[in-house]
Amino acid sequence: MDTKEIFSAVGNFGFPMVLSWYLLLRMEQRLDKLTSCLNELSRAIISKHREL
Repeated sequence: MDTKEIFSAVGNFGFPMVLSWYLLLRMEQRLDKLTSCLNELSRAIISKHREL
């Protein structure tokens, strides 16, 4: 999304709505990464537990 599209969206929908949408998209990406890391950590803990 380029600057022109962002300004157009702000004009059409209002600043609070556009800001909320942007923050939700960023949060979704971070939550996906966090979920992936937690799954990897869980697998590592299980494999270490089996070695004992």
